[in-house]
Amino acid sequence: MPDAGPAPEDKDPVPFADAMDGPMYVVTAAADGERAGCLVGFASQCSIDPPRFMVWLSTANRTYRVARQAPCLTVHVLRRDQHALAGLFGGRTGDEVDKFAGVEWRPGLEGAPVLADVRAWFTGRVEEQVPGGDHVGFLLSPAEQSPEATAADGPPLRFADVRDLEAGHPA
Repeated sequence: MPDAGPAPEDKDPVPFADAMDGPMYVVTAAADGERAGCLVGFASQCSIDPPRFMVWLSTANRTYRVARQAPCLTVHVLRRDQHALAGLFGGRTGDEVDKFAGVEWRPGLEGAPVLADVRAWFTGRVEEQVPGGDHVGFLLSPAEQSPEATAADGPPLRFADVRDLEAGHPA
């Protein structure tokens, strides 16, 4: 009988991150006089007609608490060279630090912060919130956006680029 190889429990599993090296986003929200933002890896276009985008926020995150009341969220695509900005929004908690201090931004639609000097951004109206375990999905209907990014803007930041970051909150 041929050797079937190691038992399944002996095999090294393929790390999820290696299979899913997707783009990373900074998502910002404003509601009730508060603003917040965090680094997000769980997000995707989810409909063509009508156009829709889903962003998943950790329920442990301050941004989630602000976003629950926000009419709009802004989704920012960072450039690969913006590791420090990703570190600020992903490695610090808004419970302890104002992430917007020292970062150029402006209030956008419904007050949702729009970061300056990012690869691209869009603001979406929150259509629905969908529970999903330790994250809640925010279904967005795009309402305004930056000019389209070009190759000159550089490649987008991906999960592999920020693997070294320690999250400001546990998932």
